[in-house]
Amino acid sequence: MRIGVVGTGSVGRVLGSRLAEIGHQVVFGSRTPSAGRVEGIVTATGHGVSAGLPREAAAESEVVILATPWHGTETAVRGLGELGSRVLVDCTNPLLTDLSGLDHTGGRSGGEQVAEWAAGGRIVKAFNTTGAANLADPAYGEQRLVMPLCGDDSDANAIVADLARELGFEPVACGGIGAASLLENLAMLWITLAHGQGLGPQVGFALLRRER
Repeated sequence: MRIGVVGTGSVGRVLGSRLAEIGHQVVFGSRTPSAGRVEGIVTATGHGVSAGLPREAAAESEVVILATPWHGTETAVRGLGELGSRVLVDCTNPLLTDLSGLDHTGGRSGGEQVAEWAAGGRIVKAFNTTGAANLADPAYGEQRLVMPLCGDDSDANAIVADLARELGFEPVACGGIGAASLLENLAMLWITLAHGQGLGPQVGFALLRRER
């Protein structure tokens, strides 16, 4: 599958690298694709990845992964151009600058705001509820970390669930894009535990089921 990863921070780097490793065709989208830092990421990742401007990465892809800092997300989304039927995976969290909470302006989740800013596309919220270390390795012994996701298009949700499964997570559909606030609050809980409470980034959430 052709996948564009918009954003080259820790989350974007890890997701792009892992997806390339398992055989997907990945292009990183960056405002400065020829910068030494971005070229270094491309070289270190290998597996035929490339880099271009965000709009170019989106145009070349079937799935676009949005992994930008919240303060730059609206500009990034509006700059992607017409997305048509492409799947846009929103990995962002609308964090306040001091990380003390979430910016749910007007009662809207970050995922809902991304859906409003996007020109077309099928929006799925996913890969936002844990840190880069867990995205790199979601296995905890025999258990797998859960990956909640939500979106209004069932086919798009299924595509993202398959990607999560390929990466080693247990995907769990949580409803339409209106459920994005739940995922973002779960991300806030993870940040609080990992950083505020000092548990560190090697913690995560799993879903247990009692046999009937």
